[in-house]
Amino acid sequence: MNNFFRGVLVLSAAAFVGECLEFFINVVLARELGDEAFGMYMAILPTLLFVVVLASLELPVSISKLVAEKEPTYHWSILVHALQLATLCALTVMLAAIWVLPLLPVFEKYHSGIQWLMILLVPVITFSSVVRGYLIGAKKTTKIAIANILKRALQLSGLLLVFQLFSLESDVAIFMALLALKLSELLVLVYLLVVFISNMRRVKTVKQTPMSGNEVRKKLLAVSVPTTGLRIFHSATFAIKPFLITQALGHAGMVESVALVQYGKLAGVAFTIGFFPAFIAHALLVVLIPIVSESYEKRDFATLHYYLKLSILVTVVYGAPVVLGFYFFADPITTLFFEDSPASGYLQILIPYFLFHYFATPLQAYLIGIGLVKDAFLHSLYATTVSFLLMISLGSMPSLQMDGIILGMNMGAVLLTLLHYVTICRKLGLNVLLGTKTRWNL
Repeated sequence: MNNFFRGVLVLSAAAFVGECLEFFINVVLARELGDEAFGMYMAILPTLLFVVVLASLELPVSISKLVAEKEPTYHWSILVHALQLATLCALTVMLAAIWVLPLLPVFEKYHSGIQWLMILLVPVITFSSVVRGYLIGAKKTTKIAIANILKRALQLSGLLLVFQLFSLESDVAIFMALLALKLSELLVLVYLLVVFISNMRRVKTVKQTPMSGNEVRKKLLAVSVPTTGLRIFHSATFAIKPFLITQALGHAGMVESVALVQYGKLAGVAFTIGFFPAFIAHALLVVLIPIVSESYEKRDFATLHYYLKLSILVTVVYGAPVVLGFYFFADPITTLFFEDSPASGYLQILIPYFLFHYFATPLQAYLIGIGLVKDAFLHSLYATTVSFLLMISLGSMPSLQMDGIILGMNMGAVLLTLLHYVTICRKLGLNVLLGTKTRWNL
C-alpha cells in the first residue's frame, strides 16, 4: 500500500506540474494564434495523436504488464525482443504515414511541413514507449514523473521563445507550435535513454534467464494489439469529432467558421480545464496496471478487491470537490483564455463528462490488468456509438446546438464508466456495492 500511495503521489505531483504547464501552453496558443488559428490547431491535433497511437503500439502498457509479471532475471530478454518489435513497428508506421498523409484532405489548409513533422515523430514515440513501459513495470515512478514534467516545460519554453522572437502568419505559427511539441518529445527521449541505459547496466549484473522471441512477442502483442485497437478507436473518434460537431452545428444553422471557433473554445478551453485534474486519474492508471497485473497473475483477489475500492475512494475524494469548483467558478477560470467566452457555460454542462472520465481511467487499468482489454474496446464502441448518435441528433437542433453536443458527450461518458464498473465487479465476484457476491470468474 505504501508503494501505491508513494507512486500515486509522485506521479500526481509531477502530473500536476505538467498540467499547469499544459494549461499555460494552451493559454499561450489561444492568445498568440487567435480564435480561428487556435481552432485549426485544435482540429489538427487529433490527427497528430492518431499517428502517436500507431507509433506507440501501446508498448508502455504491454511491456509494463509483462515486466511486472516476470522476475528481474527475465527483464533483459524482454527488452531486447521489445526493441526489435518497436523497430519493426516504427518502420511500418513511417512507411504508411509517408503514403497516406499526403492523401488526406485535412492537410490542405495547413503548412506542408506538418506532414513531415508527424512522420519524423514516429520513431521518437516508439522508442520512448519501450523505455516508459520498462520504467512503469519496474515501478520507477520518479523517472516517469521527471520525463512528464520535462516534456511540458520544454514545449512551453519553445513556444514562448518562438512567439517572442517572431511575428508569424497563422499557418507558420501552427507549424511552429507543433514543431515545439516534436522537439520536446525528442529531448525527453534523450533523457529516457540515459535513464534506461543506467538501469540496464544494473539489470545485466543479475544472472539472466532468456525468453524466446516468439513468447515475448506473443505476450506483448496479446496486450498491445487490442489496447492499440482501443486507442486507435479513441483517436479516430477524437479526430472525427471536430468535423462531426461542426457539421451538426451547421445543420442547426450555425456558419462553419463560427462552428470551428466554438469547437476551439470547447476543446481548447473547456476540455483543458475539465481534464486538468485527470492527472490523478492517470497516476492511478500507471500505478494500478503493474499492481493489478501482478495480483491477478498470483490470483490474489483480496488485493484486487482492496485496490479497486481504494481507487474509487480516491476518485471520489478529489473528483467531487473539483467538479463543484468548476460549476461555481467557471467564469473566472475560462476568462483566462478568452474574455466573455461561451466556454464557461460549456464547462458547467460538461461536469458529468469529466467526473465519469475520472472514474473510467483507473477502471480501465483494472480491465487491462485482468486481461479484459477486448471488453474495454467493446465498451468504448457502445458508448461512443450512443454518444455520437445523440450528438448528431441533439446538436442539429437549433434550440440546443452546442448544448446538445455536450449532452450527447455526457451520456457517452456515463455509459462507458458503468460498463467498465459492472464488468470488473462481475469478473472479481463482487456486487455493485463492492461486496463479495460469487466465486471468482477465472
